[in-house]
Amino acid sequence: MEPDLLVMAAKAFAIIADPMRMLFLLSGVLMGLVLGIIPGLGGLVGLSILLPFTFSLDPFTALAMMLGLSAVTVTSDTIPAVLFSVPGTVGSAATILDGYPMSQKGEAGRALGAAFTASVLGGLFGALLLGVSIPIQRPLVLLIGSPEILAICIVGLSMVAALSGGAPLKGMAAVCIGLLIANIGEDPQTATQRWTFETNYLWDGVPIVPLALGLFALPEIADLVIARRTISGGDGNVGNRWAQLQGVRDVLRNWWLMLRCSSIGSLLGAIPGMGAAVIDWIAYGHAARTEKGASESFGKGDVRGVIASESSNNAKEGGALIPTIAFGVPGSASMALLLGAFLIHGINPGPDLLTKRLDVTYSMVWSVAIANIVGAGICFLFANQLAKIVLIRIGILAPLIVAVVFVGVFQASNSWGDLHALLAFALLGWIMKRMNWPRPPVILGFVLGGLIENYMFISIQRYAFEWLSFPIVLIMLALALIGVLRPTIRGFVDSRRKRMGGQSLRLVRPDAKDKPDAIFTVLVLALFCAILATSFPWPGDAKLMPWAVAWTGIAFAAMHLLGRFVSYEQAPAEAGPDAIQAPGGDGEISDLDGNIRKLPLRDLLARSGNFLGWLILYMVLTALIGLLPAMFVFLMGYMRIQGRESWKVSISIAVPTCAFAYIVFHQVVSVVWPKSYLGDWLPVLRQHHWLNFF
Repeated sequence: MEPDLLVMAAKAFAIIADPMRMLFLLSGVLMGLVLGIIPGLGGLVGLSILLPFTFSLDPFTALAMMLGLSAVTVTSDTIPAVLFSVPGTVGSAATILDGYPMSQKGEAGRALGAAFTASVLGGLFGALLLGVSIPIQRPLVLLIGSPEILAICIVGLSMVAALSGGAPLKGMAAVCIGLLIANIGEDPQTATQRWTFETNYLWDGVPIVPLALGLFALPEIADLVIARRTISGGDGNVGNRWAQLQGVRDVLRNWWLMLRCSSIGSLLGAIPGMGAAVIDWIAYGHAARTEKGASESFGKGDVRGVIASESSNNAKEGGALIPTIAFGVPGSASMALLLGAFLIHGINPGPDLLTKRLDVTYSMVWSVAIANIVGAGICFLFANQLAKIVLIRIGILAPLIVAVVFVGVFQASNSWGDLHALLAFALLGWIMKRMNWPRPPVILGFVLGGLIENYMFISIQRYAFEWLSFPIVLIMLALALIGVLRPTIRGFVDSRRKRMGGQSLRLVRPDAKDKPDAIFTVLVLALFCAILATSFPWPGDAKLMPWAVAWTGIAFAAMHLLGRFVSYEQAPAEAGPDAIQAPGGDGEISDLDGNIRKLPLRDLLARSGNFLGWLILYMVLTALIGLLPAMFVFLMGYMRIQGRESWKVSISIAVPTCAFAYIVFHQVVSVVWPKSYLGDWLPVLRQHHWLNFF
């Protein structure tokens, strides 16, 4: 007979409430908070570090510590996302869109308060869903197969219109770029090497860490350097000590949005393979499409965007435990390591955890809930102090972030290719920002590209095209169709209104400010054409996805380019030649800093080239003397020369930073550092007695 669920839940709480277990849970929380703040790390690295240390612990303590770590990395990753536009983990990338603009407007405290509140409530919602779904989760999870996951991914792509800054055609073309980047590497069906350029690094595809940090982190830091100001604009207005309470009120005022996005995070988190990189974008897109006035305010510092991203991000942790517990199928990469802990302690996921070992199952529920409360509480205590980071001079802040980003990117796969990819995507992200092209759709297309191709192949092989008639698939595809057509229909209605107002469809010459956009669109069209040409010799299965994406991208990019030359405007007799409006620009949202727009082109190129030179110098120093010594030289050189800081300030910052990196990455994470030219030559030099001082 199945034990009473409430009794087992109470028993599990008593087990977790043991002081020693609570101490281990708290230590996991503290470790998770630190890892979440450092870009490029996150819960996966922390769990891999903890796993060997769980051998000597009892199952309840081991699981509490591991879940305490993984549950709060998605809380503290908000801090660098809001303050620096650097996602602490890939799950906080969508938070940047509104959190960082709020920080620039002096509302960092409010943004952090809203983020922490949404995080803890979303995490508690995920834990609650896990707890109440235990008796019924098995039949629900069985309903989800490859066709259903494919349909959900397609729904995710349909959200791109809400992430495109009022320019859905550019957004769809940008998402095609992301899908093509996801196709780089060995084709899983035919083993064809797709655009690997004969390099081993690209065989397994492009890692998401250098892509995400390159597109978002370095371009934002570059703009701060170019504009020569602090994140908050130098006005010192980061909010008083009650600013975070305003963020709390924002969440409570938008409780229905928080609840909806938490539901999205929990339900999608329960689907194996979806991943943290997808869920926050889907929730953000849902909010951007459903909230009143979102089309004008999202992406400019709307607190609702922060609430949507953070509530879904934390809620997914509870959802990811559902398939892990029920079937032993990890709902995320972190859950895969948790399964390793199951095996270490002799716990068999499946029916036993839903019947005989409910004490273990409910102890995990309590661990997730307590970790979210404690983690958010710690973040709240230091939110005001953390918000003041935006006042740090850019001559100090820029090299610190760049140094941490370089180390964080390299440790992901211990490959030089990650650093090269970081610079390449940083250049792409900076150019896209200059040309007013949306970057979030690129990430969305990338994280969904591999899933879509994989599940499409499985669905067709298993069901041919019968899967298109499955009920859940039909519902999901209908939602996706609505998401794509809605902005198009809205634009058609607006154009009809213009015609009724005496305007007509006319060919116009693009305004000078639109020429960079048009040039970049032509380059994007050339890229898609090159994709078709280079993939022509491949087998049919290998080029099916790239060709479909390339032709789709050509269609959207061509329509956007045509829109630059065709516009509804008043007839010349009524409006005169000076009344012509810039075509294609209505409703578009730009994330380009106003101070940078005012810079002459010559100054812009000089300052950006200077910053790029420092990044290249960092790479050269790494090749010569190693990454950690290069970090010290880079920090000292940048702060002294570029930032014009004193020797005292430079040393007091560079030494602790390098010491921290050495302890965390060398001693704890055990990163295999890149070989350096000097390191290779030292053994040879030491053969000469007069060079033994080396």
